Amino acid sequence: MLAIRTRGRKAAALATAAVLAAVAAPSLTATPATATTASAATTASDYDSTYYKDAIGKTGDSLKSSLHTIISDQTKLSYSAVWDALKATDEDPDNSGNVILLYSGISRSKSLNGGDTGDWNREHVWAKSHGDFGTSTGPGTDIHHLRPEDVRVNSIRGNKDFDNGGGGFTDSGGSLTDSDSFEPRDAVKGDVARMIFYMAVRYEGGDGFADLEVNGQVDNGSNPYIGKLSVLKAWNDEDPPDAFEERRNQVIYDEYQHNRNPFVDHPEWVEAIW
Repeated sequence: MLAIRTRGRKAAALATAAVLAAVAAPSLTATPATATTASAATTASDYDSTYYKDAIGKTGDSLKSSLHTIISDQTKLSYSAVWDALKATDEDPDNSGNVILLYSGISRSKSLNGGDTGDWNREHVWAKSHGDFGTSTGPGTDIHHLRPEDVRVNSIRGNKDFDNGGGGFTDSGGSLTDSDSFEPRDAVKGDVARMIFYMAVRYEGGDGFADLEVNGQVDNGSNPYIGKLSVLKAWNDEDPPDAFEERRNQVIYDEYQHNRNPFVDHPEWVEAIW
């Protein structure tokens, strides 16, 4: 159902003045989305002279530090507000009454959100236990890494790290799992990687939460780490952002958190930092 991946960097955006105004001061609630389509076509480079201007030309820790400062200016959602936000950010482009489930790829009614079998719930791609942040306002409610997923599939993923390999399961959509890792379906491997890298840059331990970091192993348990770095980097390269992921980034920026995932706009920055 998702568009075929391309390396195009097209994304919906506001004019430069509106972009500057949109970087709002943090608060505890978010404005409901009022639009689900692009307002104007542009490229990521249009943000380079405004939103990303302090990061352009940097690499390594300097780039990571600059991006952390930029994306930390965000509106923070309550956990209950995440339900409605995901109905907008993950809307099925072919059926406005449904959302696309991340790992399974299933299109499911927006109204079937909850905790029962057959429902979809709020999957933390950076597992909550990998940083002990629960559902507190902050990393626990950051919709750049929260996605709709079938209740049972969400449970199967659990808090496993990401790696290649494993076996399939009902409604997997091509995702695989084993005792200590989870491999998303091919169409969202890059999406998962870029969400993980966003979290590692956004949450650096200076705002009362753990310093989240990506490392080179699996079975990290309750440590504030997640892996596997080499695999996530490969997924970022193999599965570049598509229209669905770019639109999602734009809706979060325009209507909810007012910050961006820089690795959707510039996937090459993954290699520049890691």
